[in-house]
Amino acid sequence: MSEATAAPAQSRANQKKELPEHFRDYKHVWVFIEQERGEVHPVSWELLGAGRKLADKLGVDLAGVVLGAPGEGTRKAVKEAFHYGADVAYLVEDPILTDYRNEPYSKALTQLVNTHKPEILLLGATTLGRDLAGSVATTLLTGLTADCTELAVDADGSLAATRPTFGGSLLCTIYTLNYRPQMATVRPRQMPMPARDEAKEGRIVEFKADLDEESIITKILKFIPDRESSKTNLAFADVVVAGGLGLQSAENFQLVRNLATTLGAEFGGSRPLVQKGWIGADRQIGQTGKTIRPKLYIAAGISGAIQHRVGVEGADMIVAINTDKNAPIFDFAHLGIVTDAIRLLPALTEAFRRRLSPHQRDRLAS
Repeated sequence: MSEATAAPAQSRANQKKELPEHFRDYKHVWVFIEQERGEVHPVSWELLGAGRKLADKLGVDLAGVVLGAPGEGTRKAVKEAFHYGADVAYLVEDPILTDYRNEPYSKALTQLVNTHKPEILLLGATTLGRDLAGSVATTLLTGLTADCTELAVDADGSLAATRPTFGGSLLCTIYTLNYRPQMATVRPRQMPMPARDEAKEGRIVEFKADLDEESIITKILKFIPDRESSKTNLAFADVVVAGGLGLQSAENFQLVRNLATTLGAEFGGSRPLVQKGWIGADRQIGQTGKTIRPKLYIAAGISGAIQHRVGVEGADMIVAINTDKNAPIFDFAHLGIVTDAIRLLPALTEAFRRRLSPHQRDRLAS
């Protein structure tokens, strides 16, 4: 149902079928506010920032959609949605929505969409968001573009959702021309965090979903937090040091770890290092790994193929170290150093160790 095309927007506008009558009253941009046990995933606020631009271009409202159990956490998520730019908040409260389960969340969101008819619906490309988006799009018989790197509104008003394709070697812009809502998921840290406005408020629209616990097959028996996931804060780190195959061995990757420790930073690597077993998958940076937006990113021995570029180009400062002066990473790095990372990393580590006190390292990483 999604249609991928490279044709200009004006050409598509002339060629596409007129939107079916029952879809013409679909308006406004919605962002699903992902929360679990009172904690909102930051990707929701990032999507509100992206959604604000789309809504302004279309001249419509930006809405946050909050589903959850009745209580302070859910109401707090609504207030925060306003602070991050939402004009309206659609609130669905029900004890059945206490913990995420695909069936009740899909039913509630589908009923909400069918009632209030958004033109665009955005969700985070998290484990929860991907699961929910797929089932909702299937139920609504509409298109869904996953793992987008860019969102825009074309001249004809269609959502232009850009994502990597063919293994990350190309970027493809996908349009859902004759179906509504137009749906897309975006990975965390792909979009910049919008400014928070404590004074901003909005309108709350409460919605009662038709849910019945007896008809839901999946039951929550016990909640066990995944403590392993808290060990890596790669996606939200302010300073990241990463290594690639240019380091030549797993032993040499320790040089990346040493520099990261000195800077109070997180460390990661490119996909080939995960495949070789040098680092765990939770440390992979790039299209099929983590997307990062640090203040400083140091890439040692990484060639910088499109798969990696997609995951790091939002960094404020990219420092690339590579022996190959023609490496693709130098095309988008802010500072390039043509040298052997195996020789340079120990020197950098020692220089930072001499200049930074433990207090300064903590401040740099905070």
